[in-house]
Amino acid sequence: MSDTTRRAVLAGAAGITAVTVLAACGDDSDDSGSTGDSTGGAASGVLATKADIPVGGGKIFKDGGGVVVTQPEAGQFKAFSSICTHQSCVVSDVASGAINCKCHGSAFSAADGSVKNGPATKGLAEKSLKIDGDNISLA
Repeated sequence: MSDTTRRAVLAGAAGITAVTVLAACGDDSDDSGSTGDSTGGAASGVLATKADIPVGGGKIFKDGGGVVVTQPEAGQFKAFSSICTHQSCVVSDVASGAINCKCHGSAFSAADGSVKNGPATKGLAEKSLKIDGDNISLA
């Protein structure tokens, strides 16, 4: 086989490999491991309304930089990064006052983001919220 033919074969194989790798790394809109609690924010910057966030629970938002908004007590709204501090999985749900990560079982307080259950050893970073009437957005 000539050098030109070898180069053509190798270039073709490299191209196929690159396309395969890129396809495997593509964005899958439901790869976060989140439940039905995950929604996108509106174009206006509003993530949710107060009524969208259950007392003792919360919602996970992919838009807005990856945030989870909670309502630990009636009328009290908090926001935290939705990325688990253990191995960077997106948290999966909010229930019974805890933000849960199904990847390895970590749980965080819905009131202050602190670790309730490991293996995570660092709490979720708090984010600032803006409440305008019934609308909730990131500050």
